[in-house]
Amino acid sequence: MSSTELPAGHAELMDGVYRWQRHIYDLTRKYYLLGRDRLIEGLDVPAGGTVLELGCGTGRNIILAARRYRDARFFGLDISSEMLETASAAIAREGLSARVGLAKGDATDFDAGTLFGQATFDRIFVSYSLSMIPGWEKTVAAALAALSPRGSLHIVDFGQQEGLPRWFRSLLRGWLRKFHVEPRANLREVLDSESRRAGATFCFRTLYRGYAWLAVLGSRRD
Repeated sequence: MSSTELPAGHAELMDGVYRWQRHIYDLTRKYYLLGRDRLIEGLDVPAGGTVLELGCGTGRNIILAARRYRDARFFGLDISSEMLETASAAIAREGLSARVGLAKGDATDFDAGTLFGQATFDRIFVSYSLSMIPGWEKTVAAALAALSPRGSLHIVDFGQQEGLPRWFRSLLRGWLRKFHVEPRANLREVLDSESRRAGATFCFRTLYRGYAWLAVLGSRRD
């Protein structure tokens, strides 16, 4: 999907939200976007592998993953031009531009071959983005369709805070709404359903008393 075909309303909304927030995003989010580093550690990218992040934001995750998996190639997709500007600058500062490609696109409907010249990926991951994407279920389906035959999809996002006090859940939900974030109560059910449809394995973990959920879908069954 080209940038001119993107859902303009959501792209503009994300640009508006992050036009200034992007400058302090990584500093502030490290305190409550929990489980991201655990996701990166679990990617286990094969030698010479390819990795796509959907909703790459400031590039923080791609940079950490590229440092860890030094012979892999990375690609990042985001709907916000503002975030991509920040990500591109950060990746350049790290000297990773030759190994990381970025593109503007809609994570619910993208043509990876056109955007990146790479149709499938060994690993795809989505970190705290499904809770911000309208029609997020389509992102899961699109990601599974873009996996290589032995690839895997890795997801971390807000859980339902089921093991935490009610007052904490209320405060957190109120804070998240300021940034158009809505934890997906049916995330596990959708992922389970999509994994069955795609013939993929499914692993789901609850982190920090339900604060975050971590899931892995893949390797496809023969």
